[in-house]
Amino acid sequence: MASFPATRHSVVAAIRSDRADVRRSAFDALAEAYWKPAFKYVRLKWRASPEEAADLTQAFFLRAFEKDFFSGFDPAKARFRTFLRTCLDRFVANARQADARLKRGGGATLVPIDLVEAEGELAQQAQDGVADFDAYFHREWLRSLFAAAAGRLRAACAARGRDKRFALFEQYDLARDETERPTYAELARRHGLSAADVTNELAAARREFRRFVLAALREQCATDEEFEAEARTLTG
Repeated sequence: MASFPATRHSVVAAIRSDRADVRRSAFDALAEAYWKPAFKYVRLKWRASPEEAADLTQAFFLRAFEKDFFSGFDPAKARFRTFLRTCLDRFVANARQADARLKRGGGATLVPIDLVEAEGELAQQAQDGVADFDAYFHREWLRSLFAAAAGRLRAACAARGRDKRFALFEQYDLARDETERPTYAELARRHGLSAADVTNELAAARREFRRFVLAALREQCATDEEFEAEARTLTG
């Protein structure tokens, strides 16, 4: 596994730290990574309105933080995302059964939910006929993971004056579909580069993006074994 990142800091492990500041930082990182998959999952599986899904998602993470839900996670029994989804299902079922009135954030917002962004993504997806919600939650978690890695790549390129490298990567590799993807020749003309330069810049961006994906993945895995299994699945 020499190609994997050497730094293996796990925020999943950090939620069980004895230090309150470390636990809070880790929890914030997990909430940021999982709020959108959780919101979409609640919207579709539980047939919640956008507002109710936002309320339930916000309340879930607030309650999880207050009651220390995630400290009970046992990596020997399940992957963290499976554990979190199970906790989420239980929370929503209890909230529905109690007919709970949830006020968004309750004055103590923990997760910055962007309804417009999440609803925009849902509008582009087929919302009917989800046969496997476990698989759906996994796909949305991966989408969130890749988005975080893309954000890190953008920031890294900007910090080194390599904005053109990220622009090439965004326009080619992050294109929504083949109809929106320009050719290398079109990218070369658009950015005043040679075709060879486009090839080299994209290759460099992809290597760096892969490192950021694996780094983000490691943060969300509890053990080296889980990380390596997930990484093999992602990288083939």
